[in-house]
Amino acid sequence: MDLEHHHSTRVDAVRACYNDDATDLLAVAGEHSVDILIISDSDCQTLTSFHIGARTTALAWSPLTVSPTASDSWHIELAVADADFGLHLLRKSYQEDNSAFLFGGGLTGHHGKINDMAFCGGRGDDSSRYLATVSDDKMLMVWDLRPPVDPPFREQSAENEDPIDLPRPTAYVIAFPNPLTTVNSHPSTSKEFLVSDCRGSIFLTDWRSDPQEMDQDVWRHSSLLELAEPSALYGHIIDSPARWSASVAWRRDTSDIIGAVYGSKFSVWDIGNLHGGKPLATGISFPEAGYRFRWCPTYPDYFAISAQSPMQGAVIHIHNVNYLQAQPTEFSLLHKPHFIQDFDFLALRGIPRIAAAVGKKIFIFPIGVDI
Repeated sequence: MDLEHHHSTRVDAVRACYNDDATDLLAVAGEHSVDILIISDSDCQTLTSFHIGARTTALAWSPLTVSPTASDSWHIELAVADADFGLHLLRKSYQEDNSAFLFGGGLTGHHGKINDMAFCGGRGDDSSRYLATVSDDKMLMVWDLRPPVDPPFREQSAENEDPIDLPRPTAYVIAFPNPLTTVNSHPSTSKEFLVSDCRGSIFLTDWRSDPQEMDQDVWRHSSLLELAEPSALYGHIIDSPARWSASVAWRRDTSDIIGAVYGSKFSVWDIGNLHGGKPLATGISFPEAGYRFRWCPTYPDYFAISAQSPMQGAVIHIHNVNYLQAQPTEFSLLHKPHFIQDFDFLALRGIPRIAAAVGKKIFIFPIGVDI
């Protein structure tokens, strides 16, 4: 069943929760706030809303999040990046009201647009302790949200929300040569982040490397693996504007498979079977350029790409990794000049569903394939 959710402002970002106990939660970022929705087969309800006071540029769910539909002792926690380069840790639970902790601004954080963020991977306590952010300032920052320092720092980010007493987060910084676009973690490891830049390079980065053993090229010595998308690198050489459209994702069921869209092409790598770093397969996404690449968490053979240009309309292509040469299944939500600001797969069981932001609306629909 198709659902629509109407927001009061334009929706800039959406992010589904992939935690096993919170697969029905969706974060929706408007111009000044972040709403938490509970999605069912026939309805979507607003659980709570956090006032941010600025446009949201990135979202990430904490592994600590548990949905009210999964437990009476539910807990909401997520991180948000705003357009003023600030970071917010948002919380709400069955026994606590909304609270917000602001950090990372000013001299201690990023000095460019924060394009993506991800909590540390793995299954241990560190998965909710460390948060990675990437930015146009060419920095990967890994934030320790629970550093062993005193006294705690008390901060409040918005009216009508309680402050959180927390130590001020500290950041481990890795500099890269180009602006960074995406960062991914993986459930199988807490040591590595998958980082991509706007020029066509992808880095598997060991952020726990000892900085005392590194020389000036820190990004090279912390990177276990570097991949390259040939057409994006060529676009960089000829100064093509397509270099800024870059989205990379890590397939959740295996850490060997990586997918990306750079400009008009998508690529898939199998890092367990590399041939000089070249993609396992490539194809055309959209002639003008693809924008967002997402793997389906419940049926991982499927991935989706959205169009970047309004000339395409609000369109998403669904691909099957086993049939990459076949034509994708196309879902057209609205005609041009509408376009998809952001989208994500939901982690609910059953036929995979996508939540897509177009203007002030969220469209939630099944991808309609026979599985």
